[in-house]
Amino acid sequence: MLERRGRRTAARRREAAVTGYEAVDRRLPVSEAARALLRKAFPDHWSFLLGELALYSFVVLVLTGVFLTLFFDPSMVETVYRGSHAPLRGQRMTQAYASTVGVSFDVRGGLLVRQIHHWAALVFLASIGVHLLRVFFTGAFRRPREANWVIGVTLFLLALLEGFCGYSLPDDLLSGTGLRTAFTIVSSIPVVGTYLAFFVWGGQFPGHVLIPRLYILHVLLIPGLLLALVVAHLVLVVYLKHTQWSARGRTNRNVVGQPMFPQFAAKSTGLLLMVFGALTVLAAVAQINPVWVYGPFNADQVSTGAQPDWYVGFLEGALRMMPPWETDFAGHTVMWNVLVPAVVLPGVLFVVLYMYPFFEKWVTGDRVEHHLCDRPRDRPVRTGLGVAAVVGYAVLLLAGGNDVAAHSLKLDVNTLTWIFRVSLVLAPPAAFWLTRRVCLALQFRDRRRVEEGDETGEIGQSVFGGIGERHSPAPGALRYRFVVRETPGPLPPARAGERRRGRLRSALSSWYYRDRVETTVTPEQDRRREEALTAPSASPWSDEDRD
Repeated sequence: MLERRGRRTAARRREAAVTGYEAVDRRLPVSEAARALLRKAFPDHWSFLLGELALYSFVVLVLTGVFLTLFFDPSMVETVYRGSHAPLRGQRMTQAYASTVGVSFDVRGGLLVRQIHHWAALVFLASIGVHLLRVFFTGAFRRPREANWVIGVTLFLLALLEGFCGYSLPDDLLSGTGLRTAFTIVSSIPVVGTYLAFFVWGGQFPGHVLIPRLYILHVLLIPGLLLALVVAHLVLVVYLKHTQWSARGRTNRNVVGQPMFPQFAAKSTGLLLMVFGALTVLAAVAQINPVWVYGPFNADQVSTGAQPDWYVGFLEGALRMMPPWETDFAGHTVMWNVLVPAVVLPGVLFVVLYMYPFFEKWVTGDRVEHHLCDRPRDRPVRTGLGVAAVVGYAVLLLAGGNDVAAHSLKLDVNTLTWIFRVSLVLAPPAAFWLTRRVCLALQFRDRRRVEEGDETGEIGQSVFGGIGERHSPAPGALRYRFVVRETPGPLPPARAGERRRGRLRSALSSWYYRDRVETTVTPEQDRRREEALTAPSASPWSDEDRD
C-alpha cells in the first residue's frame, strides 16, 4: 500500500510540474530559449575558460559579500574598541574599522569569508585582464564583436573601481593612506578638482561621509552595473557565437565544439567548484589585508612600506616616477606630478582600449566578419603592441614598490627610480621590436616545416650521390593552420594630392602588414582556404556540436 501511495504521489508531482511548465511556456519563450541554449556549441580549448574564471570569481564575490554586509557597519562615528582582539582594546576608532575587526575575530568564520572575498576580488580582476589579453592577441575583438569588447573594457574599469571601494571600506591605516592619495588626485584636476574633492569627501580630507558613500557604491550601484553588463556580455556571446581556432572543419561560417548539455555544463560546473575550492584554500593558508596589524586610520600617520593592491599598483608607480613638476598660472597651481600619472595616464589607457578595434579596422580597411582566431605570430605588429603595453605596465607596477625594492636590494631609492624611468622609455619599444621579430621568425619556421618537413636526425644519400638529412612530413594540423590563415596586405600607397588623413592611413597600413611570410599553395589549397575564410552571409550561421 505504501508503494502504491508513493507511485501516486510521484505521478501527481510529475503532473504538477508538467502543468506548471506548460503554463509558463504559453506565456514566455521557455522552450525556444532552452532549445537554443542547450544546442549552443562551446569550443573546447582551455583559453576560452578564462572568461568563465572571471564569471565564477564574481559569483564567489557576490556570495561572500552578502555575508559580510550582515556584519559590517559603514559608519565613521568614533567609538572605543572593546572586542576580543586585546592589542586594540581601549583604542578609539571608527565604527567601520571596529566592525571589520569584529568580523575577523568575533564572527564565526568571518575572517575566512573576508579573506575569500579579498582573494576572489584579486582573481576577478586578474582573470578579466588575462581574458582581455586573450581576446586582443587572437583578434576576437573584430567585427561583429566590437560591442562585446567595449563591454569587457567597461567591466574591467568598473571592477577596478569596485575593488578600490572595497579596499577603502575598513578605514584602517593602509586604506586611509590610499584615500589620502585619491583626495590629492581628485584635487589635482584643474579648475574643478577642489570642488569635486569637497563634494565627494563632504569637505576637507578625511571628512565624515566618504565611507558610507563608498559602501553604497560597493554593495549596490557598481555590483548592479557589473551584473547588468555580465548578462549583456553573455547574451552577445550566445548570439554572436564563440570564435574558434583554425582547424579542419572549422570555418568562418560555423562553430565546432561541445554542446551546452551535458559536456560543457559538466566542465563548467567543475570549474566553478574548483574556483571556489581554490579560493577557500588560499584564504585559509595565505593571510591577506590584516587590518588589525595596520591599526585604525589617523590623518597624521602613514604605514611604512604602504602598497596598494596590484591592480592599482601601476598608478602608484607612475606617481613615484613622475618628476615634481608644477606650474602656477592665473592664480592656480597645476600639479603635473599628480595630474599626468594619475589622471591623464589612466584616461589615455582606457581611451586606447576602447578605441583600438575601431582604429585597427580603419587602418587595415577590414570590413568583413571574423569568427576564426588569429595566431599571435600571424599578426606581429598587433602582438608587439600588446607585449609592449604589458612590459610598460610591469615597469610601472615594479616602480610602485621602489622603496621596498630599494630596501631589499640595498640600493639607493633615487637610483632605482631613475632605472625605472629609463626602463619605461626604452623597455616597451625594445619589447615591441623583439616580439615582432620573434613572430616573423616563427612564421618562417612554420613555412620551412610545411615545405621541407620535420627533421628526423637520419642521414641518407640521394640517387645522385648527395648526402643530407631526411625529413618527415609536417603534421597535418600545422600545414592546415599555416595555409588557412589570413595574410592581409597593406592598403595601396596614397595617391598624389590625397588628404593627410588618407596618407596617414596608408602609412599605418603599410607598417602593419608590409612584413609577412607568404607560402606557395596549390590551386586546390587556395580554393579550400577561400572557402574556410569566406565571411558568413546575412543568414544565421550554423552551430556544429562535435566532440
